[in-house]
Amino acid sequence: MPLSGDKLKTIIAGLPDRPGVYHYMGKEGKIIYIGKAKSLKKRVSSYFSGKADSARIRLLVKNIEEIRYTIVDTEYEALLLENNLIKEHQPRYNVLLKDDKTYPWIVIRNERFPRIHPTRTFVRDGSSYFGPYASGRTMKTLLELVRKIFPVRECSYTLSEENISKRKFRLCVEYHVGNCKGPCEGLQTESDYNESIAQARHILKGHTASVIRELKKKMNEHAVNMEFEKAQFIKEKLDRLEQYRAKSTVVSPTVTDIDVFSILSDEDYGYVSFFRVVNGAVVQSHVLEMKKKMEENENDLLQRAIVEIRDRFGGEMKEVIVPFQPEVSFPGIRFLVPQRGDKRQLLELSHRNADFYRKERERRRTLVDPERHTRRILETAAKDLRLKEEPRHIECFDNSNLQGTNPVSACVVFRNGKPSKKEYRHFNIRSVQGPDDFSTMKEVVRRRYARLLEEKVELPQLIVVDGGKGQLSAATEVLEELGLRGKIAIIGIAKRLEEIYYPGDTVPLYLDKKSETLRLIQYMRDEAHRFGITHHRKRREKNTIKSELLEIPGIGKAMAEKLLRNFGSVKRIREAGKEELINEVGKRRMEVIWKYFNP
Repeated sequence: MPLSGDKLKTIIAGLPDRPGVYHYMGKEGKIIYIGKAKSLKKRVSSYFSGKADSARIRLLVKNIEEIRYTIVDTEYEALLLENNLIKEHQPRYNVLLKDDKTYPWIVIRNERFPRIHPTRTFVRDGSSYFGPYASGRTMKTLLELVRKIFPVRECSYTLSEENISKRKFRLCVEYHVGNCKGPCEGLQTESDYNESIAQARHILKGHTASVIRELKKKMNEHAVNMEFEKAQFIKEKLDRLEQYRAKSTVVSPTVTDIDVFSILSDEDYGYVSFFRVVNGAVVQSHVLEMKKKMEENENDLLQRAIVEIRDRFGGEMKEVIVPFQPEVSFPGIRFLVPQRGDKRQLLELSHRNADFYRKERERRRTLVDPERHTRRILETAAKDLRLKEEPRHIECFDNSNLQGTNPVSACVVFRNGKPSKKEYRHFNIRSVQGPDDFSTMKEVVRRRYARLLEEKVELPQLIVVDGGKGQLSAATEVLEELGLRGKIAIIGIAKRLEEIYYPGDTVPLYLDKKSETLRLIQYMRDEAHRFGITHHRKRREKNTIKSELLEIPGIGKAMAEKLLRNFGSVKRIREAGKEELINEVGKRRMEVIWKYFNP
């Protein structure tokens, strides 16, 4: 049974005012949500205050049958414990991290004479994993570099001291072509092999400078000792390493070793972009996609992502660039929020990386299931705009005039979130003189919906008016006259701050600037403006041309329109021969027109 009444009060009263992790239990004792808190008492009680705006939170609370908690010393410890427990239990209402098992990694096995090889499976078995890499080609290039510089075994033999001493294995072709030094037959000591592995580990981490220094030192020692073949062998390694470093993505010589995190989020997902910069070059990049299931803000998502990524890829950097200061203090880490310079450019590069990833994911989701994408947008719009139903049919109005001349209005129609251009309509204003937006709005709304009612065709679920309270009131009055008030939802959007107005409400609604709902409304508004301006420009041009013909003595409005209709332009009238003009306007008018254009 859901918690309520005295039982709930007793539990909340007993909660400590200390950092910790709380577990909400559902049916049969199953964990349905895990959260961290600076104060368990304040955080847990907030869920049951009755002030939750989100339907998801109300649904969660409805399914809570028991509350358990774990006390820790700091909020950071609570964050770590929460992260581990979410991974272990995968609660229904928690953020879902995208599984990275399909990405390529390079692994150094946790074994005697460790192997270095590619994998797409991340297993916590004590081995060292490097990656994930953006593509198999990137991973392969780096792996080939390591293997060429440091000959390591590729066989899967168990090279224990006992097996080597008993000579259970024989040298393979890799030894004979110089890709392995034969540890399976005791031809290479474990310490010498591990020295190569240590240097390979440095390269995989991006620390090429220390490896280059060590190799140069050895090369010089061999040269001093007259061991020129060995010196040349090391020089070839150095050349390969220098070539690789030259191709690295160098972002700034002034930025040494640092991690960079940035975040983007929308209604359903968070995208955290991670860069690892070593010696001024990006040696690792990754975007973590996080599926929201509650009302997580960007600070919550960023904190969880930092814990997850540093746990997954190792967390050695003492300085971390972030877009804002996390609410939780991470021991041993100094967070920087750069405002300018190279570090700010790094943060912006990371942000663009997250944005590119987000757009690519949205594109793929749309391709795989376009109806699902449309449904999500319309569901979000209905929720954001407080509509009773999904706005599958929306119409938007915009007025255009230039200093009161040639007033026109445009109506654009969107179906399922997309333009239906064949249904766009222009309105040449008949009853309004001069620049009067309110009266113009009344005329076009009346003409549009009186006609739809007369023709008994489908009405839209939503009308969008380009303008503030005045234009909205004018349109609403007409809907009242036509008996459509309450049957069609109507809103106005003001350009200056993108406020959304409702009839009879003086306080506007401000949508998140990143929200898909606002982008949809802006798209409609801009499309209506473009469509209206295009028609307005054509009318002005036509009237300008017509006015030139009206300058000709004896040519009235009807004759000017006839000439334009038959010849297409003033230029063609000017270039026409006398016979052509006689056929259209007669001999007397021909002579007048000919004299006007050929003085």
